[in-house]
Amino acid sequence: MLDICLLGTCGMMPLPGRWLSSTLVRFGSTLTLFDCGEGTQIPWKSLGWGFRQLGAICFSHMHADHVAGLPGILFMLAHAGKTDPLDIYGPTGTTYIIDGLRRLAPELPFPIHIHELRGEQHFELPGGLKASCIDAVHGVPCLAYRVELERKPVFEVEKAKSLGLPVQYWKPLQQGEVIEYEGQTFRPEQVLGAPRRGISFAIITDSRPAESLSQFAHDVDLLICESMYDTIEDLPLAKANAHMVANEAAGLAKAAHARQLVLTHFSPKVQNTSQAEKLARSVFPNTRTGKDGMIITLNYTS
Repeated sequence: MLDICLLGTCGMMPLPGRWLSSTLVRFGSTLTLFDCGEGTQIPWKSLGWGFRQLGAICFSHMHADHVAGLPGILFMLAHAGKTDPLDIYGPTGTTYIIDGLRRLAPELPFPIHIHELRGEQHFELPGGLKASCIDAVHGVPCLAYRVELERKPVFEVEKAKSLGLPVQYWKPLQQGEVIEYEGQTFRPEQVLGAPRRGISFAIITDSRPAESLSQFAHDVDLLICESMYDTIEDLPLAKANAHMVANEAAGLAKAAHARQLVLTHFSPKVQNTSQAEKLARSVFPNTRTGKDGMIITLNYTS
């Protein structure tokens, strides 16, 4: 099970009742943060999920509305007593910006490891979630992220019994290990059922739509996608600023065969997000507009 909270859904500048772009993901006892605009620690404190469990921050890009909240986050983690490492992922140039922001928080009780990513890459987040990224289309180095929670096949007890393999070897076999016992080799596929669908979501923000992005987000359970603008008349503005209109985000979700779409990163001029939702639903019906504090829980399907 994954819990995903939209801490902030605004782009460019915070508004009363709408904080800047930030998404917090909880898996077990581990937290992962995607972007942290100015003031992110405030809605986070209201959430009540704790702070010390943060294992990684994944930055889409280095614009201020996505990174300026980092010093506050670092102070908050230190105050919470975090001592284990914090991994920071981001595009080319992340180290330079983080080093600058760290001047406001030079002494911390935990180490920071920065990973600069470019193009399609795969990595593992703290807690065991599988993550990947590709380049977005924003005029500056920018990444879209995908996160997956794999689901192991069913362990078929009767098959294990029929092999005559002692119980103490069942768990290693279930976890994918090859077992040698009394001169015989036992392989996981001998006791495991068919593959099962896991859980996946993608976050695409500050980007124009692209076929590469729809392919990247193929078949996700949840696509969180920017909707900077809410009217078709704003398309020239969206193209000029390398953002999306709500119907473009919906088109991306439709092409990706996503299960659901949640819109975020609204322009400050979008006071009421209902128009964005209406426009997006005309293309992709299973659409909701994100609201600050919204929690989406993803569970395994049967």
